Amino acid sequence: HIREKDGLWAVLAWMSILMKANENVDEWVTVKDIVSKHWAKYGRHFYCRYDYEAVDSDAANKMMDLIRANFVDGDCSEASTDCSDIKLVGAEEFGYTDPVDGSQTSKQGLTLSFEYANGDTARAVFRLSGTGSAGATIRMYLEKYEKDETKHDQAAPSALKGLADAAIKLVKIEELTGRDSPTVIT
Repeated sequence: HIREKDGLWAVLAWMSILMKANENVDEWVTVKDIVSKHWAKYGRHFYCRYDYEAVDSDAANKMMDLIRANFVDGDCSEASTDCSDIKLVGAEEFGYTDPVDGSQTSKQGLTLSFEYANGDTARAVFRLSGTGSAGATIRMYLEKYEKDETKHDQAAPSALKGLADAAIKLVKIEELTGRDSPTVIT
């Protein structure tokens, strides 16, 4: 049994892509060449995750309740990000329906949808995990689409910093949990 096989499959997939890209070429084609060409044509999606580990469970649940009350069940148009180029445009709670047995699992996470002044979209997804050794872990997943080629070479945490700051302020992570920064950013 091999644990965490996703990484192995990713390596094999890239080896296959590189093998095909380098057939009958005079100059070596790299992964960077392939992704840069792809981003130039389709734009780039930046992804990042902030983990707040060992947060008091009551505080973590209060934060989720605030998102639910103020944005999912509330009016997103009233929300202010204090950022002139990004606005909150929607919020939803998502669940899962098992395709095999049809069972439904609710309250799997909360999504805040944003839009930048140039029309690019972004989102922050909040989930709680109780798999840590103490308290709860708040996971904030960030995603932003970027069509501007001059910004494609940014590191994901840098490209998503404004989005992260806006989301953190909206959901009052610092105020509710006492945490001024995540434990881990990946």
